[in-house]
Amino acid sequence: MDRDKAWEILCEFTKSDSLRRHALAVEACVVAYAEKFGEDRATWSVTALLHDFDYEMHPEAPDHPTKGEPILAGRGVSEEIRRAILSHANYSGVPRVSLLEKTLFACDELAGFLTAVSYVKPSRSIHEVELPSVKKKLKDKAFARSVNRDDIVHGAAELGIELDEHIAFCIRAMQARADELGLAGVQSKALSE
Repeated sequence: MDRDKAWEILCEFTKSDSLRRHALAVEACVVAYAEKFGEDRATWSVTALLHDFDYEMHPEAPDHPTKGEPILAGRGVSEEIRRAILSHANYSGVPRVSLLEKTLFACDELAGFLTAVSYVKPSRSIHEVELPSVKKKLKDKAFARSVNRDDIVHGAAELGIELDEHIAFCIRAMQARADELGLAGVQSKALSE
């Protein structure tokens, strides 16, 4: 399974642009960690892209991702990737053991949260997002209330990385792909046209 095929599967099952961008944001963070840890970039990319591919079909727990897993098996997605996807849901019963599994879990909710923080910046840009503002927003339970803060905290802990370091790392990873994520900002787009 390569990235192009994973993207095709994601687009086949996920019609929402925001969910596709979420997959790309998680991919940005996970692939940056793959490079940091010297892991297989392609496998980690495919895992991140496909982690929520079935969410539109099965938005409720425990259906997502358990009902999507057989679809991925039928498409030839490896057991390693399918297991990591299953493990990103605490209720799946699949414990996170591998570095890939821990990284996917650590990046999933945080990528969504960083996107939400970007949207409230004046230019709607990830380039304006800084660690202090993210930490402040994490304390505001009314902000991005669907994001599980405990998963963000526990994800960093499972990776063995300080929370501040993890947040800063993911901000940089998403900044590097801001255009693709739709987070380059409204002013940046206007200037580049």
